[in-house]
Amino acid sequence: MKQASYASILTPPILALAALFFSPVQMSAEVPSAVAIKDAHVVTVSGQDLPKGTVLLRDGLIQEVGASVQIPPDAWVIEGAGLTVYPGFIDGLSNWGIPAPASARAGAAAPVPVEPRAHGPEDRPQTYAYERAADLVNPSDGRLEQARAAGFTSAATFPNRGIFEGQGALIDFAGQRGREMVVFEPVGQAVAFRSGGFGGGGRGGFPGSLMGNISYVRQLYLDLGQYQQAKQIYNAHPNGNRHPEYDHALEGLAESPRVLLPADREQQIDRILNFGPELKMPFLIYGLHEAYLRVDELRKANVPLLVSLKWPEAPREVNPTDIPSFRDLTMRDKAPAVPGMLAKAGVKFAFYSDGVDNAAELKRALKKAVDNGLSRADAVRALTLSVAEIYGVADRVGSIDKGKIANLVVTKGEAFDDKTTVEYVFVDGKKFVPSPEMQQGPANGAGGARRGNPPSGERAEDETDGRLN
Repeated sequence: MKQASYASILTPPILALAALFFSPVQMSAEVPSAVAIKDAHVVTVSGQDLPKGTVLLRDGLIQEVGASVQIPPDAWVIEGAGLTVYPGFIDGLSNWGIPAPASARAGAAAPVPVEPRAHGPEDRPQTYAYERAADLVNPSDGRLEQARAAGFTSAATFPNRGIFEGQGALIDFAGQRGREMVVFEPVGQAVAFRSGGFGGGGRGGFPGSLMGNISYVRQLYLDLGQYQQAKQIYNAHPNGNRHPEYDHALEGLAESPRVLLPADREQQIDRILNFGPELKMPFLIYGLHEAYLRVDELRKANVPLLVSLKWPEAPREVNPTDIPSFRDLTMRDKAPAVPGMLAKAGVKFAFYSDGVDNAAELKRALKKAVDNGLSRADAVRALTLSVAEIYGVADRVGSIDKGKIANLVVTKGEAFDDKTTVEYVFVDGKKFVPSPEMQQGPANGAGGARRGNPPSGERAEDETDGRLN
C-alpha cells in the first residue's frame, strides 16, 4: 500500500500532525488506525442513499456510516465531495485468486492428470468434490489487481476442473497469504457438464456424454443420501454392525450447502429446473443467456440465478463463409437484456465474470446490461447484496452497514458510466489506488478461461451444458 498517496487526501490539521509524529520511513510502514470518507454520495444498497454521507473505517470494519458521523482525531480523512461510495463488488462465480499452473501462464497447455478408465459412478470419475478453494487461493494471482481496478473486492471462487469441481469459498482480494483472504467457506459445490459426445470424456470411459454427466450427478447425490443414512445408523448402533466405508468425494458433497448447476440455453434451463429438485439440495443456476425465453418459469421456480457477464458475441476470427444461425444472432442481441428482464420480474439474480478478467472489459460488460434495460440500482445490487444473500453471507459483506467488512469502491462519477473512474478500493480496510491505464484498457475482449457455457453456435445444444475450457 502506498502510504505517500494519502498525503494528497488528508485535511490540513491531520497532515500537520502526521508530519510531526512520523518520519518518512515510519509513514511507509504504518497503517492508519481509521479512515473517514467524508461528505460523499454513499450508496448503502441495504437502505437509503446518503447524498452527503460519511463512512468511517477502523480495523478492517465499517465503524460508522451516516450523514453526521463524528470523525475521530486519529482518522485519515478523504474529502468525498464529487465521489460516490459503493459496497465492494462481488463476483458470484469465478476462480479469481486461484492462480493458473506455471505452464498455463507461460502459454502452454496445462497438464491434465490422466485418470483411470471409469466404468461407472462407483469409480468417481472427474470428481473433486473434496477439493477446497480455501486451500488453493493465493494473493499472487495477477487477475486480482485487474478485478480491483473494476471495483471488485471479493468473489465466490471455485476450483475449475472435472464434473464435481469442488467447494467454493468467499474470498477478499487482499492479504499476504491465502488464508488471510478467506472470509467464509464452503459456499457451495460447483458442477460442470463436461462431455464430448458418446465415447468421449477422458479416456473413453463413463461418463462420456451429456446424458452420462447428468446420470452421474444424480447417482452421486443418491449415493450421498445412502451414505449419510448408513453413517447415522452405525453411529446410533455401532455394536454388532460394520462401519461404513469412508468416501471423501461424498463427504465433500455433504459439506457443501448448495450446488451450482449450469444452464445457458432454453432447453438447458428447462432441464435444470426439472433436474435440480431431484438432488434434494438447495441449488442455483448459472449461465442464463437465453433466459429471455424462460423468465416466467424462472420466477415461478424461485431459484437463485447467476448471469454470465461474457455476453455471446461473434467470434473475432471466423471463416467468412460461416453464417450464424438466426438463434445465435437473436441470442447475441437479447442476452444483455436478460438482467433487466429478471429484475423487472422480481427474480433474484447476481452476476459472475465467466472468464472476463480485464478491468475495462468487466466495465464494458456491466455497462452493456445497463444499456439494455437494467437499472443502475439493480445492477449495483446484483454485484453486491444479492450475491451475499445468495451465499448466506449478507451479515458480513454486500452493503455499507455498521459492523460489516470494510470492502468499498469509491468512484468519481456514477458506476457504469463511460467516464467514471475508480479512485480508491478498500478491501478489509486496506486501500488500493487502481491506475488509470488499467481501467482504460486494453479492452480487446480477450478475457480469460470461460467458466460457463461456450459461446453460442460453437457446438450442438446438447454438448454445451458445462464449463469447457
